Amino acid sequence: MFVRNNFVCLEDCVSADKFPREITVFRSYSRMSYPGHCRLLLERRGTTTVWNVTDALCDDGHGHELLSSDLFLHNCRKCKFMKGIVHHDRSGPSMPKTLSGTLHTDIVDAFRYHCPSILYKWAARPRHWPLPDVVQQVVSLGAFLTPVGFKGSEYQHVEWRVCFNAGEIELVNNLNETQIKLYFLLKMVENDVLNPHKKEVSSYTLKNIVLWIAENNPQSLFHERSLLHWLHVASDALRVALDTRELPYYMIPDRNLMAASELD
Repeated sequence: MFVRNNFVCLEDCVSADKFPREITVFRSYSRMSYPGHCRLLLERRGTTTVWNVTDALCDDGHGHELLSSDLFLHNCRKCKFMKGIVHHDRSGPSMPKTLSGTLHTDIVDAFRYHCPSILYKWAARPRHWPLPDVVQQVVSLGAFLTPVGFKGSEYQHVEWRVCFNAGEIELVNNLNETQIKLYFLLKMVENDVLNPHKKEVSSYTLKNIVLWIAENNPQSLFHERSLLHWLHVASDALRVALDTRELPYYMIPDRNLMAASELD
């Protein structure tokens, strides 16, 4: 993930005054967007900026400037950092590239997103896991916005998706040995059984299932002898998600990870 540090995105409850004048400030607008997504209204233009952001601004029809996720990615794709770069088709918010014919990269541009209401709501949930100090660490790592809208949305081209990459890495690092083994076993099922028939079932889907299981159950129940039991539990959760096309996102449960999927 490549974070654009000259830009910041804020929820309504966060003041722009605490950020230096060189920082460009966007205000998130989530009404009329699917949960976990928002649009970005320009609130304050900073003294330092870049063309691929300013050229992605468009009028919202009410005299305000919106940052288009589609235009932003299009502009980023036009940037030529070196010769010999081959661009591949966009994959969600990422822009896959091949350098010199052999080195494959998958870059995701992102903006920091100050959204205390989302993070505090997550932190306040009753849970068995993770420990309170880990919860606070996840909150402190914050959120990001990536340039991809909700599939099928009227505003998809100007929507941005909320993500918690750093926080989710911290969460995975705090899974115990049995939970990690469970995650890898599920990934084996995904690779060998589900794909390519269920392409919408990704490692990210499986990670969310494991995180929910870890949160909702006493940690003393996760040990070497119980691994097979939890594999059955996780497999059942995956089956239900596939049948109902519903799986709440661990960080923002109102966002259904199966929404707009095209499962066979």
